Amino acid sequence: MSESNPLAGKHLLLGLSGGIACYKIAELTRLLVKAGATVQVIMTEAAESFITPVTMQALSNRPVYTSQWDARPDNNMAHINLSREADAMLIAPASGDVIAKLSQGRADDLLTLTALARPAHRCALLIAPAMNREMWAHPATQRNVRQVQDDGAVVLGVGNGDQACGEVGDGRMLEPQQLLELVVSHFQPKVLAGRKLLITAGPTYEAIDPVRGITNRSSGKMGFAIARAAAEAGADVTLVAGPVHLPTPQGVRRIDVMSARDMLDAVLPLAASNDVFVATAAVADWRPAQAADHKIKKNAAPGEAQVPHLALAENPDILATIAALPHPPLCVGFAAESQDLVKHAREKRQRKNVPLIVGNLGPATFGQDDNTLVLVDARGERELSRADKLTLARELVRDIAQRLTTYPA
Repeated sequence: MSESNPLAGKHLLLGLSGGIACYKIAELTRLLVKAGATVQVIMTEAAESFITPVTMQALSNRPVYTSQWDARPDNNMAHINLSREADAMLIAPASGDVIAKLSQGRADDLLTLTALARPAHRCALLIAPAMNREMWAHPATQRNVRQVQDDGAVVLGVGNGDQACGEVGDGRMLEPQQLLELVVSHFQPKVLAGRKLLITAGPTYEAIDPVRGITNRSSGKMGFAIARAAAEAGADVTLVAGPVHLPTPQGVRRIDVMSARDMLDAVLPLAASNDVFVATAAVADWRPAQAADHKIKKNAAPGEAQVPHLALAENPDILATIAALPHPPLCVGFAAESQDLVKHAREKRQRKNVPLIVGNLGPATFGQDDNTLVLVDARGERELSRADKLTLARELVRDIAQRLTTYPA
């Protein structure tokens, strides 16, 4: 499975109930098909008031079902046939009315009938609510949401923001890309269920003066990919991020920091309560000993400016500090080198006294969407072939899950 085709071989039932968010489902269907899934669409009568079956058929490349009395199946039982073929059923948008019906086990149209008839042990029900903020907050809706969750459905949550009615708040359906990621996540093996991971990502920024600083070219993409892969695997994930411009992965708790000392202050209180610490961040080894209060000015003609003296101080070693705790989590470090990768990774592992170092060539990976990794531990080295960073992150997560079964040794 690769990031470009993460739903290959999966067959999804996509159910649309009535709501203006139906317009987003055209894009979601396109994304699901592009990710490798086959998609069978079911629409309620109310959904047809917002988007046509013709549109959904064109995007899914399959006839759309709208009635429990559809005579196309030989046995006239669309609700049985469709649900037996599916790996999961996603209702998006799920209106307040449909959630109420599901909570009561009602089945008065094809959508709710199929949801009730599906074999729940192998066809999960995923629900993407979409409604006005007052409808979402109403005690009846919240009670119905709890009930469908108790009955085994996975409620994907709601977004916050502008609503079609002109109001602002919780209740809008998640965006198509978010829903795609959650569907992909659903199918990932939960090898880290019940585990807690603390991850650092991105560069740090060490101020020289209010407008200048020392940093590096790390984009944070690898660390964010690991955070996403760990969340997909069922872990409770906290991501401590340096200054990057990346969206927070679904289900991940994020703490933003700037400097190496900020990062240490964020992770140190959390480390003992986590099972794993993954130090992906490219932390600056040095910082200006004293940052100027105001911008350092040249105040001289071209070629005549005096170069300021910049005294440096050593930054704290975050990975070594966490590894030296009385009861440290399983520590995984990263070594971004420009040469002699394995040699430097071995030395770093021994120097910091950690079980695993993940090595990569920094200049070849910073800012890129793919990577090559080398896992270095006491037994030797294992290379992960070049792939997109999310694929590599998932492989690393599986490796970490295996190590946890024997940690501490």
